[in-house]
Amino acid sequence: MQTYLVGGAVRDKLLGLPVKDRDWVVVGATPEVMIEQGFKAVGKDFPVFLHPETKEEYALARTERKSGKGYKGFTFHTSPDVTLEEDLRRRDLTVNAIAEDEKGNLIDPYGGEADIKQGILRHVSGAFVEDPLRVLRIARFAATLGFKIAPETTRLLKEISASEELETLVPERVWTEMEKALSGKYPARFILVLRSCDALKKLFPEIEALFGIPQPEEYHPEIDTGLHTIMCLNQSVRLTSDSMIRFAALVHDLGKATTPANELPSHHGHEARGVKIIGKLCKRYRIPNKYHELASCVSKFHLDCHRIQEMKPTTVLKKLEQLDAFRRPERFEQFLIACEADARGRAGFEDRDYPQAEYFINALKTANAVDTNALQEKGIEGKTLGEEIKKQRIENIKQMMSQIS
Repeated sequence: MQTYLVGGAVRDKLLGLPVKDRDWVVVGATPEVMIEQGFKAVGKDFPVFLHPETKEEYALARTERKSGKGYKGFTFHTSPDVTLEEDLRRRDLTVNAIAEDEKGNLIDPYGGEADIKQGILRHVSGAFVEDPLRVLRIARFAATLGFKIAPETTRLLKEISASEELETLVPERVWTEMEKALSGKYPARFILVLRSCDALKKLFPEIEALFGIPQPEEYHPEIDTGLHTIMCLNQSVRLTSDSMIRFAALVHDLGKATTPANELPSHHGHEARGVKIIGKLCKRYRIPNKYHELASCVSKFHLDCHRIQEMKPTTVLKKLEQLDAFRRPERFEQFLIACEADARGRAGFEDRDYPQAEYFINALKTANAVDTNALQEKGIEGKTLGEEIKKQRIENIKQMMSQIS
């Protein structure tokens, strides 16, 4: 019986990244032997055990065979005779098919260490095409590691996309991979990789539809809405590590793909359509409500934010109320960052200031400065109190504007 550290833990160790989860493979053992040594069996599909002290996962070395559709359509074979090399061969990428023994020696039969040094994502074997989830995993690794994909692996990704296997993916798994990608250093690569292997149009047709949609003339029309979206996502990375804001930046313009032929790209009727499309996307992949709500706010109101300095005090207050800024100031700040990412997501605008954000925040602060206690002490209450608060908030915003001008 021999135990090896495998997978992401070894990869991240070689990359100098913090190791979050450690997985182990046990060669030459049986379930009975593991239980005798105090391990707790937890695997349903194949033998996985929890260490009695560390609670880390230890899996018996295994091989697998495709037996049905989807990433769950596999049968597994475990035996004390299964070798470490056979277990590593069933893994997706060479960078994930490296093991480390108890003395720290690497076992790397498929050249994973060399691919790590060269920054390449390469499949281990032709069995790669049997698991459709690998399309998303490769795109996610491209987003988190910044690695390039080997040409021969891209061909296999296209082969998976051309099949009907992507349709078998469980919605939650699709979102899990997307959320991890959004948290990475290069989330735009997740979208670009999926597009390069023809998977984007199957998994996220709403985003695919943006490519080829023209931008308004004042925003470099040679950069279509798809490229603008990628630029917005890249700008959001510069501004924040918040994956909710990055998601909002990614989907804020989905309504533009439904712009009628007789409507100019500069018209603003796409916001409401975008909110509906975002709702359908979030429902399909069971994306958490907090992502859905912020993305909907950005889709509906980002153009208002860009023009906020041109609005009357009454309109500014109305927008603050529509954005629920008084009750949810943290989400309001997330909204502003997403709007800034949109404003900067154009050629030549990448490093420009976005004074609208500070202006909008100051409007909220000055509107919040109304002393409601003082009004109540005067005996004002009920509907009259609400009207007086609104009146004073408008006056405060008006004074703020006069001071700026």
